[in-house]
Amino acid sequence: MRADDVLAPVFAHMPEDHPHHVALWFAEVFGGPRHYTEEHGGYAHMLHKHLGLGLTEPQRARWVQLIGLAADDVGLPADPEFRSAFLAYVEWGTRIALANSRPGAEPPPEAPVPRWGWGEAPPYPG
Repeated sequence: MRADDVLAPVFAHMPEDHPHHVALWFAEVFGGPRHYTEEHGGYAHMLHKHLGLGLTEPQRARWVQLIGLAADDVGLPADPEFRSAFLAYVEWGTRIALANSRPGAEPPPEAPVPRWGWGEAPPYPG
């Protein structure tokens, strides 16, 4: 993402292990182990990372696009129900991150890490 013209300004100074932190967050959101919370402080830590960033809608949309492509690259399930749930969370979460990154934003300082469900349909048994 550092090489991406749209996202380079956001990711230029992020630590090299940022993708690992994102993976831990996603795993916890989708019902996996609480490693993000235990190792990094959960919601409060994640929120702190977005405050004041001044993200733009084109940056948010590009990150969503690249996360979708990365899901393919790492072999996440391709079935429609999984991808629908995954991308619904990514859309929801990035829109909150966008709002929280605005100057003067006052999001709740404490909240649980969200637990995302499957919506209307469980994963296709394939």
